Amino acid sequence: MTAPQTRAPSITDINQQAALLCKSGQFADAWSLVQPVLEPRAGVAEDARADALNIAGACWYGMGSVSDAETYWRQCLRAKPDYAEVYSSLGMLLKSHGRLSAAKAVYRQLVALCPSHADAHNNLGTVLYGMGYKDEAEASYGQAVAIRSDYAEAHYNRAIVLHELRRLHEAEAAYREALIGLPEHAEAHNNLGNVLMELGRVADADTAYRQALTIKPQYPEALNNLGGVLKATHRLPEAELACRLALAIRPDYAEAHLNLGAVLAELQRLPEAEAAYREAILHRPDYAQAHYNLGLALSSLERLPEAEMAYREAIRFRPDIVHAHNNLGCVLRLLDRLPEAVDAFAQALALCPDLAEAHYNVGAALAQLKRLPEAEAAYLRALALRPDYGDARFGLAVLMLGMGRFDEGWRLYECRYEQPGFVHQKTRAMLSCPQWQGGTLAGKSLLVWQEDGLGDMVQFSRYFALLKAQGATHIAFACVPALHRLMASVDGVDAVLDHDTALTGVAASTYDCWTSLLSAPLHLRTTVDTIPRAVRLAAEPSLVDKWRPMLETLPAGRKIGLVWKGNAKHHNDANRSIPTLATLAPLWSVPGLNFVSLQKGQGEDEAQHPPAGQPLLELGSTVNDFADSAAIIAQLDLVICVDTSMAHLAASLGKPCWVMLPEKDIDWRWMHERSDSPWYPHTLRLFRRAMGESWSVTVERVRQACVERFAVETTSERRSTRK
Repeated sequence: MTAPQTRAPSITDINQQAALLCKSGQFADAWSLVQPVLEPRAGVAEDARADALNIAGACWYGMGSVSDAETYWRQCLRAKPDYAEVYSSLGMLLKSHGRLSAAKAVYRQLVALCPSHADAHNNLGTVLYGMGYKDEAEASYGQAVAIRSDYAEAHYNRAIVLHELRRLHEAEAAYREALIGLPEHAEAHNNLGNVLMELGRVADADTAYRQALTIKPQYPEALNNLGGVLKATHRLPEAELACRLALAIRPDYAEAHLNLGAVLAELQRLPEAEAAYREAILHRPDYAQAHYNLGLALSSLERLPEAEMAYREAIRFRPDIVHAHNNLGCVLRLLDRLPEAVDAFAQALALCPDLAEAHYNVGAALAQLKRLPEAEAAYLRALALRPDYGDARFGLAVLMLGMGRFDEGWRLYECRYEQPGFVHQKTRAMLSCPQWQGGTLAGKSLLVWQEDGLGDMVQFSRYFALLKAQGATHIAFACVPALHRLMASVDGVDAVLDHDTALTGVAASTYDCWTSLLSAPLHLRTTVDTIPRAVRLAAEPSLVDKWRPMLETLPAGRKIGLVWKGNAKHHNDANRSIPTLATLAPLWSVPGLNFVSLQKGQGEDEAQHPPAGQPLLELGSTVNDFADSAAIIAQLDLVICVDTSMAHLAASLGKPCWVMLPEKDIDWRWMHERSDSPWYPHTLRLFRRAMGESWSVTVERVRQACVERFAVETTSERRSTRK
């Protein structure tokens, strides 16, 4: 009996068995089955051999040999060029190993072969996106979802690209389509939140981030983004908590350190904000936004050299951050490096020619450099870009007034009532009666409200008589107590009140309208040539008698009043005040002069204990108000001071007054390049500190002027005595 014959397995059978082994991960066994089939022999069908080559590629890919896998799959495609499955496998291999150009070619062949292959279009989109071809990638993803409308992964991929292409509404729709098929996809909810935030739909973004965190509670990106939403809605303690939770999960998360810093900065916890920004930079040294935010914090902390370094680092890593250039210019301006500041603003404008803030800032720097026509052009450009730009309008107003262009300047100067940071806006809100706009005052009662400095009130008190001449039946002046006694005798003033009493009158409808003294020049059309004569103040005789005995203790000679510091709260006090009384020492070398301190407040301690060799009669600390100061000044021969209210008081009393002006940010009222003042044409002389000049040089010029003036007077007196 013969043994039964068994049929030899066919190539098809071998391929099927090898494919099953591949699917179960038994790649070596599968390879041992399919390897003999790959050897050239007659009678093997091309399709069967192509299947074997495909399986061989899968085996070697499974065993970790990418090059062998690619070799067999490419051989397979040469044997069977329309083998779609192999294009898909080879494309996957090339894509996963970063060979995107080769993968693109393979996927393009696949979509040409199978135009309705949704996965092929999706994978081609992923490769194109990885190569930076965003528009082509979006088109490929669009083809995928057009073929299969419920293809959630392709919707998600397309949404990412649409977001980056700034097609935000389409990106939102694509994320929502993706979430129909992937409702538990935390990243899709988070990314949808990012799109909604950029669309300004903060509440919807909040919902999206919270949904992502419901699905994936330990999700630092969603926590960080939720912190951004909470910050945007001013829920700062919650925002801080969200950022800190993100950092608890991922301590090296630079973006969360940055956001935490921004929250802390808004909470005015600037040292902590600084620390957070530095942590962000520690984890990502090239993080330009963190360097920029650090610059903001350091600027607010007035650590200007460090702020400069931070802004420069931001620019080094990202030269296109416009506001880094602009803010660097602001820091350099505060550091008195004005030409460098102008260059920084120019860099900002090169990046963004329509940045109104940079035009304003360059205008302010050019004004300090006394390049006045250029400053004017810069302010005008800022206002052309943003007509409601209050800072630019006020800067232009001050520039115009300083240039003597009063007709334009006074009109612009009224913008101070629109400035949120100015006290003037509060005045307008507080006073319920109408603000006088220049109409008739005949038969009306007028409240004049002090909202500016003491010196301003003395200087502009010349307008009371003119207001009265407009027909006002009653003018009440609401001012600080230090001015009450002095102003009570000013022509045109019917009553002097404190502010609270005046407010009671406003509430009782006592006044028909109100105004500021500094608005009077506008409504009365003052020009440089028509500045009213200064009010002629007179010291009260009883107060003159009160102060005379103290002044008579001085030796024979001229009595010179001194003021070397202004109010420390003044915005420009650091420039206008002389650092120490000792700087005035050269004045003591002029024979026949005796000095009286009128210094009140800041600097009193120096006057009470003057340096050796600088004898000084200290009276400033004992005066009660301006009436006392006036009684002292009335008995002096000259007042030498910095730019303070005493200059206006002395000049209005008819006393010679010499004012030492700072090198920068000179008040508009002193105008430019003049040694006199049209406000006080016969009594006041200006000593301007030149750019880069020390106070000691200015004081030396004052000393020489003293020698010239009093030497001439002494000689003249001697001649008169001889006669």
